Amino acid sequence: MAFSADELRVLRRALANALHPTPLPEEDVQDCLRLAGAVDEVVNEAGRLRAFLLADLARYRDALPGSLSGYLELLQDALAAGCDPRPDDLAALRALRAGPVAAALLERCQVLAERSVRARLAGRAVPMTAPAPRGRLLALRGGLAAAKEPERPRTPSRPAEPARPPAPGERPMPKPSEVFPPRRRPAPAPPPEERAVS
Repeated sequence: MAFSADELRVLRRALANALHPTPLPEEDVQDCLRLAGAVDEVVNEAGRLRAFLLADLARYRDALPGSLSGYLELLQDALAAGCDPRPDDLAALRALRAGPVAAALLERCQVLAERSVRARLAGRAVPMTAPAPRGRLLALRGGLAAAKEPERPRTPSRPAEPARPPAPGERPMPKPSEVFPPRRRPAPAPPPEERAVS
């Protein structure tokens, strides 16, 4: 997850306030709430992406062996996203282990599956890439009170500037239809003449 410069400033102010609690200005509280909302949105999007990736992986697995290259690529993406290989994935890789990519992926999946099983048996949570969803951040002073106040009217944004005309001597960018003109349809052939046999 990457933060912009503004988000890093907000995060730094929030951490400084956590270390040395002082009342925050309303603008800082709103910035912190916006940042918390953005982080929650990213976490939710990561969860949706993982669910989509796992569903896509299941479709490709069901279509094996015809979808071999796509399946191996998706499985590598799922492993990179922090998903544990499922028993169906291990069985499919065992059947496909004649290929070098599938054999290497099978070894990697067996190590990950064994690590996951050992962690579950030890009672530890299996580490995942995306953290579990959390509740909204309301621990800041003024968080609830500030949320109830009406929003201040914002200044209207400037309209977008129209495209500048080309300078004299500068050619304008051609349109796709000028670069790739449509194909001309061939003229229909005239009907063959019929001659009477005498």
